[in-house]
Amino acid sequence: MTNQNESKQGFPPQHQQHQPGLETKMEPNPESVKSSYKGSGKLKGKTAIITGGDSGIGKSVAIYYAKEGANVTVAYLDEHEDAKQTKELIEKEGQKCLLISGDIGNEAFCQDVVKKTVDEFGGLDILVNNAGEQHVQTSILDISAEQLEKTFRTNIFSMFHLTKAALKHLKKGSSIINTTSITAYQGNPKLIDYSSTKGAILAFTRALSNSILKDGIRVNGVAPGPIWTPLIPASFGEEDVAKFGQDTPMGRAGQPEELAPAYVYLASDDSSYVSGQVIHVNGGNVVNG
Repeated sequence: MTNQNESKQGFPPQHQQHQPGLETKMEPNPESVKSSYKGSGKLKGKTAIITGGDSGIGKSVAIYYAKEGANVTVAYLDEHEDAKQTKELIEKEGQKCLLISGDIGNEAFCQDVVKKTVDEFGGLDILVNNAGEQHVQTSILDISAEQLEKTFRTNIFSMFHLTKAALKHLKKGSSIINTTSITAYQGNPKLIDYSSTKGAILAFTRALSNSILKDGIRVNGVAPGPIWTPLIPASFGEEDVAKFGQDTPMGRAGQPEELAPAYVYLASDDSSYVSGQVIHVNGGNVVNG
């Protein structure tokens, strides 16, 4: 459970060389589930695909969905140890978990994720486009064409690929949830390409909702602020990690467990009159738009 006082003290300096980072190497490990949370069958009998579901935000969402009765496909890059632990936690809740490893920036892989999910579970009800990558650069002049393309492929192209494949199976009452970011609203001078993809995700969420709401499929987003996930030590230097999140009004970073219930709400019938919207979970930062 999140400890407010400990979080305000910051984090031990640390850095990981490989993106998107490993949760098993973080100190402390992110808090994935609040012990007080009790599922009530809000997603009973449903099937969800969660990209980046091996760790961080995606892992927490996967566990919460399992607590609510859903089977989950976790699509991830190559963090096999993290993915295995997430699978075990999902199965501990009495639900099934399918692990699929690969590059979501690749359209064929995205199509394969959807096909394998439907083959395994017999259908698809929820798509959570969550996986992402970011690379710190102090100037736009330092962003290579290769980095620019890769960031866009992972963060936004994947959402197009997965959504196109998923729409063949989604039906009335289904839900698509996209992870955008506070950077879509405020920008980040060290994450120009990343911020740009998150702005694109915001527009994608609104436009897609307008396009498919007639079919009874809702599309919404969640815009996290600074959340303690493997992507942080895998992106920033030790000094920045040590003070991560301390510039929020709450004076601390958030934990995945504080974010996941928003995804439960958007996936469930509780949000039946909500589409084209974004929920902000950011420690008190007020944003417009």
